Amino acid sequence: MMIGDVAAADSGQKESRQAYLLRYIERNHFISIEEISRLFSVTTQTARRDVMALEQQGKVRRLHGGAAIATPVDPVTYRQRRVDNAPQKERIGATVAGIIPDGAAIFIDTGTTCEAIAHALVRRRDLRVVTYSLRVATILSENSDFVLAIPGGFVRPVDGGVFREDTAEYIRQFKFDYAIISVSGIDDDGDLCDDDHGEVAAVSAALAQADRTLLAVDSSKFGKRALVKLGSLQDIDIIVTDEIPAEPLLHKIRENNIEVHL
Repeated sequence: MMIGDVAAADSGQKESRQAYLLRYIERNHFISIEEISRLFSVTTQTARRDVMALEQQGKVRRLHGGAAIATPVDPVTYRQRRVDNAPQKERIGATVAGIIPDGAAIFIDTGTTCEAIAHALVRRRDLRVVTYSLRVATILSENSDFVLAIPGGFVRPVDGGVFREDTAEYIRQFKFDYAIISVSGIDDDGDLCDDDHGEVAAVSAALAQADRTLLAVDSSKFGKRALVKLGSLQDIDIIVTDEIPAEPLLHKIRENNIEVHL
């Protein structure tokens, strides 16, 4: 059903449109401003106002060029991730810290594995760090004197991720010796998958600005497919994990000449 521009619609139509828009985002996880404009036959300015209204209600999160559901991972699931495979993540963090040299400029992703890495990195010296994880930033700021930069914006309660429309543009201001990322899954095709469309733009920007890219994952992520494709193994230089993956994923790693650190 096509709905007219909000300038000619009453408040009931506006609420109905926004309710339908929210249901659409819940089903599809992301919608662009252009899609909203086409779907409802409204201007892009009206589409942005609808997104802003839903964001103020805490229901969606504005991203560059669109909107995503506010909390794709529920807090209970995220807390469980912090417990799951905690010893492996601690060892992964220590291994990553051994790879990163003193004085390096690095990007660190959000997530429980990256939080473990942050704890281990405090033994390094003179790092310059960019992250959009408030949890990672807190760990580093309380335990080191590193140069630390984060974007401004809204904080996602579930994992402390900081987002705004131009987070990716903010990250593109920097150059990194290493971009350290983690993902929710790596499927057998070698695709890197995550739960949140909003993280894709931020992480992709960091990978493009890095001399070397490091993927830190525990072995439970191998052969697992999550909601959104973030990239592929072709984008990765180093993998730090607790076990060598089985075929066919191991073949993809060898095919792309990726260093594997256990």
